[in-house]
Amino acid sequence: MSDLQEEGKNAINLPMCPAPVEVHPEDSLLEENEERTVIDPTSRDDPRFKELVKVLINWINDVLVEERIIVKQLEEDLYDGQVLQKLLEKLADCKLNVAEVTQSEIGQKQKLQTVLEAVQELLRPHSRPLQWTVDSIHGKNLVAILHLLVALAMHFRAPIHLPEHVSVQVVVVRKREGLLHSSHVTEELTTTTEMMMGRFERDAFDTLFDHAPDKLSVVKKSLITFVNKHLNKLNLEVTELETQFADGVYLVLLMGLLEDYFVPLHNFYLTPDSFDQKVHNVSFAFELMLDGGLKKPKARPEDVVNLDLKSTLRVLYNLFTKYKHLE
Repeated sequence: MSDLQEEGKNAINLPMCPAPVEVHPEDSLLEENEERTVIDPTSRDDPRFKELVKVLINWINDVLVEERIIVKQLEEDLYDGQVLQKLLEKLADCKLNVAEVTQSEIGQKQKLQTVLEAVQELLRPHSRPLQWTVDSIHGKNLVAILHLLVALAMHFRAPIHLPEHVSVQVVVVRKREGLLHSSHVTEELTTTTEMMMGRFERDAFDTLFDHAPDKLSVVKKSLITFVNKHLNKLNLEVTELETQFADGVYLVLLMGLLEDYFVPLHNFYLTPDSFDQKVHNVSFAFELMLDGGLKKPKARPEDVVNLDLKSTLRVLYNLFTKYKHLE
């Protein structure tokens, strides 16, 4: 009981006494009332934060592969607007009216202004408050850059799996009357996949995952029995729902069996060897489901390919509810 009380006291007191954060020398050069943000070192070392940065860097490099642009560090490579311009032009299939190369700070900020105005125009229907500015991006504020990239990835439904519930502790340093003052705030960079991709409605699977994990195995067992009853006709066997539907092949074949037709092999990749080919297969299976009178799946093809179990279960359960009486 005393350990529990001590733990409770620590939980209450610790946020009041944040660990000291190293302030960079340039912070002492702040103008009066100017502020700078620093990510707490413990947040930088968080595996989910590192994964988020890695996923976003890989995504940018994949999008810009034809431009021969390679991003290695977000703050250093994105602050001047050059990479952001190319990224937005590629994603939105547009051409921005900006100078190609700008060396001066004024020129870089003008380019950033144009890029960020174009982003705001794209995101306006979602009416989310913007969490970045020209000055914060140009000032190499990693939190602002991450907010911007996450928003772009969400808007363009990037074929990536962002780690969920990533938050960072940020130290805000402000100069007042010649003295530096610091405060600590928590910045939420990602929430859940459903929330980020605009699917706010919860369903039975959210409840199952959150509150009844013991019943999850029962549901999985029922779905495995259902799919194997049909796939066995092709001498195929499923043991792992998470992985065996991720390339879309079994989904396509299953739809053919359920609807009693042969799916021409030229319509999908029987042995997909890339992410794009797998997404093609799952997307094609979704089209077959729509043709069969099913509603459009809530899941994204990319989520199924990325081994998101909840998404895979939603897709299979839709099939189960319609075709469970088939012999």
